[in-house]
Amino acid sequence: MSRTVGTASEFVRVEIDASVATIRIDRPKMNPLSIEVQDALGEAARIVGADDEVAAVILYGGDKVFAAGADIKEMQRMTYTDMVQRAPLIQGAFTEVARIPKPVIAAIEGYALGAGNELALCADLRVAGDNAKIGQPEILLGVIPGAGGTQRLARLVGVSRAKDLVYSGRMVDAAEALEMGMVDEVVPAGTVYEKAQEMAARYVHGPAFALRAAKEAIDRGLDGDLETGLAIEAMQFAGVFATRDREIGMTSFVEHGPGKAAFEGR
Repeated sequence: MSRTVGTASEFVRVEIDASVATIRIDRPKMNPLSIEVQDALGEAARIVGADDEVAAVILYGGDKVFAAGADIKEMQRMTYTDMVQRAPLIQGAFTEVARIPKPVIAAIEGYALGAGNELALCADLRVAGDNAKIGQPEILLGVIPGAGGTQRLARLVGVSRAKDLVYSGRMVDAAEALEMGMVDEVVPAGTVYEKAQEMAARYVHGPAFALRAAKEAIDRGLDGDLETGLAIEAMQFAGVFATRDREIGMTSFVEHGPGKAAFEGR
């Protein structure tokens, strides 16, 4: 049975159904990510991260637009000193999303621009409709991405492609986004959320702590050099040997072959 969990804003809600949580942005008509919405996204991330029922998470802006960027009218009024205080909070809210200790899938219909794309970059996987338009257009406003776009985008698609997108401010369509690795799959418009649910369902009965460890090892490992990353991997690898699912998985493999384990998530 689906249930809705309240968040800090009327424009962001968390819905949980069959162990998959959806963080839904609903701020007509283009889902601008105001300060209120940014903070609510951080709160929603904390909610789903702490809920043991949740095995996977979908970020979704509806069937028309994912999020067309920050609230420019709100930002226009802000000064340098305002942004000195606010920028770390924006990044902190998005980092909460990136650090959700479960698989996270961004379901992108329509525009994912500026902060909208930066939010999608916080997901582990991205599925887009063939109507998607994705980019970092901040340079056209005389500024640069400030919620992770210069960092997560470069790590995802490489330095040269990230510089092209950030320097030009151009939008790419779904086909180009797929070619450069900005999204992982393109499906017909109107079927994106269904596809994201299908992807999320893969993890519902998976070994929750092993998935968490894998995400931690990959994400934290990329923050440093190879030696540090390998040390993080070794620690996480050893840690999952304390889980019940490791016992179940190895016993099932020995007795029945691969892919037949019934994990318990503990």
